[in-house]
Amino acid sequence: MAQDYVSAIWKSEEWSDQHAAAGDIAARLGVATSTVSGNLKKLVADGLVEHERYGAVTLTADGRAAAVQMVRRHRLLESYLVERLGYGWDEVHDEAEHLEHAASETFIDRIDEELGFPERDPHGDLIPRRDGRVPASDAVNLADLAVGAGGTVARISDEDPALLRYLGAHGIVLDTRVTVRERVEVAGVLVLGRDGSGDAEGRDASTELGVLAARSIWVRPALAPGDADCG
Repeated sequence: MAQDYVSAIWKSEEWSDQHAAAGDIAARLGVATSTVSGNLKKLVADGLVEHERYGAVTLTADGRAAAVQMVRRHRLLESYLVERLGYGWDEVHDEAEHLEHAASETFIDRIDEELGFPERDPHGDLIPRRDGRVPASDAVNLADLAVGAGGTVARISDEDPALLRYLGAHGIVLDTRVTVRERVEVAGVLVLGRDGSGDAEGRDASTELGVLAARSIWVRPALAPGDADCG
């Protein structure tokens, strides 16, 4: 139980500026908020989290260390399932959840070595190193880009398998170059252009995506003209 909780807290904060709340943890774990509140008391007693009543939940140093190792396990298992066993990127989350508690550290280390010490999993989530270090990312949320801005898809949340299937069917996967062509605010829709996927007349394909779905995608921003020459 503790391992699931600390990893859920860490993931809640990984791509957010906000601390995790009990409701965030409950949503990730699929349990009632009241259940989370009760279990947090035990985690506080065990020295893994700090939690003020009705306040934010934060990991202690010990809690963070435990969380990072669980996240490493999960993401390496997802990578192995896709790269070596042919799973789809929309299939691996639950499978890895089942396996991560049973796998030994030796097994996880050998997967890491077998895959060439990858820095990201099939969804672009960063894989912590064995010593607890986490690679840095300069990715930003797609929904925050202005019209005309773009970049390379760096991460897509794996929380909704149906969204992963939809994006894959429309050619929006890791390392795809996308540009925000239009924002239809009244409909909550972004119109995206995808480089390298044009029709016979050379026009790039476009995809309409709800803003809520766009919140699940992070991109590495494209350099503005002349930026590459700076420094």
